[in-house]
Amino acid sequence: MFSKGQLLLIRHGATASGGRLCGRTDVELSEAGLDALAATGAQAPVAQIFCSPAMRCRRTADGLWPGAERHEDARLWEQDFGAWENRLYTDLPDVGVLSRAELADLTGDGGESFRDLCTRVTPVLEEAAEAARQGGPVAIVAHAGVVRAGLALALGRLEEAMAFEIDNLSVTTLRCFEGGLSIRAVNGAFP
Repeated sequence: MFSKGQLLLIRHGATASGGRLCGRTDVELSEAGLDALAATGAQAPVAQIFCSPAMRCRRTADGLWPGAERHEDARLWEQDFGAWENRLYTDLPDVGVLSRAELADLTGDGGESFRDLCTRVTPVLEEAAEAARQGGPVAIVAHAGVVRAGLALALGRLEEAMAFEIDNLSVTTLRCFEGGLSIRAVNGAFP
C-alpha cells in the first residue's frame, strides 16, 4: 500500500519496439507488456498521477488506475536520442568505455544528453514531490530516464543515477520530506 509523502516513479510496461532505441518514438505496449499490466491489476488510489504523453505511458497509467484523472506533462518524455532514435540497438555506434560523467553528457547527433533530460525533468519532479509532501502518494508514469532523473535528484549526484537499471513496469519509491528525498525502493513490484 502506498502512503502519504511517497513519490512513485513508474516505468511503463514492455514495448513493441522491435529491438529499437525508442526515446521519443511513440510505440505501443507489446503483448507481453499488456499481459504483465493485466496481471498487475488496478492499484490503490493515489492523490495525483503525472504521466508522459507517450502512448506506452498512458496505457500503463490507464491499466494501473482505470478511469483516474491524470496530468500529462510533455517534460516527462524520455530522452531525445537524436540521430540514434528508432535505430536497432545492434546498429548504434560503439562509443567505447565511458565514465558515468561522460555517459551523462553523451548525445546522439541532434539529441539531448541525460544531463539535459535531468534539467528538463527536475521541475516536474519537484512539483510532484511537493504534492506528495502535502498529501500524496503521487505517481509519475514515465520512462527509465525519468526514473533515473528522480534518483539523481534524491542522490544529489547525477552521475550515480546512471548506475541504475530500471525494469519495465517497476515502481521506484521516494520518500518526500521537507528539504529533500530519500530512496525507499528501486525496481519494486506492485502490491
